[in-house]
Amino acid sequence: MLYDAAIVGTGPAGLSAATVLEARGKNIIWFGPEEMSSKIEKAEKISNYPGLGIITGYELNEQFRAHIKELGIEITNKFVTKISNFGGHFTLLADNEMYEAKTVLLASGIAVAKGFEGEKEHLGRGVSYCATCDGMFYKGKTLAVYCGDKNFLPEVSYLANIAEKVYMFSPDGQLAVPENKVEKLGGRLAKILGENRVEAVELSNGDQIAVDGVFVLRNAIPPEELLPGLELDGPHVAVNRQLHTNIDGCFAAGDNTGRPYQIAKAVGEGNVAAHEILEYLAKIDHSLQPKRL
Repeated sequence: MLYDAAIVGTGPAGLSAATVLEARGKNIIWFGPEEMSSKIEKAEKISNYPGLGIITGYELNEQFRAHIKELGIEITNKFVTKISNFGGHFTLLADNEMYEAKTVLLASGIAVAKGFEGEKEHLGRGVSYCATCDGMFYKGKTLAVYCGDKNFLPEVSYLANIAEKVYMFSPDGQLAVPENKVEKLGGRLAKILGENRVEAVELSNGDQIAVDGVFVLRNAIPPEELLPGLELDGPHVAVNRQLHTNIDGCFAAGDNTGRPYQIAKAVGEGNVAAHEILEYLAKIDHSLQPKRL
């Protein structure tokens, strides 16, 4: 199925866009956690969202979830790991399944996790964010895998069935998988080492382990890795005032477009982006209409 729009991110920007597109009868697919924004969920007090007074983040997320249920909008509880631009439509890889859409809205927020030393330098040279995309390159080899969330445990198992050996790291050292080829390490992954390619990882205690590759599985992928060719402005996605990116059919809204990192700003941008998507869809759909002779 070719969707009119794929929304990546279930925070306030994604929610705002989804409500507009749904109301206008567009066929959308919405990716992200059903729990909505974990950043909002953990907020002790929110006092600057107009009309709600003082409210906790949990209470606000409950209102968001109730709104979605009332409108009958479905969330596809899957994590998008790669988007490809085919100059007219996009494909999205999410939890080992492919989806197609005419437009994409990036509304997944900004990564708060600091990358490992050597991570960025070795991207494409032994460091990967997508087990499905790159796992087969490491058949019979030795891997280090950072599993940042329990939702990625199936990806670790997938890699363990390909590789000869997997060293697994997690934020608290408690995550585990049953495969006997996986060795769970309690130490913290500190550095990724190598000259031209990944050769080893270094732990916080200084120990080094020789590996052929490193998979970093966390809930935020740098936008330029998620969608190759995407233009950035520092750590943010570069957009114009209409929230268009440099790639036709791709829009961005919310924290990933820059400061201020505020809910009201994200909601407003999601609304603007949705209307820009509607205009874009009308334009491309008109161009596909047969011309009268």
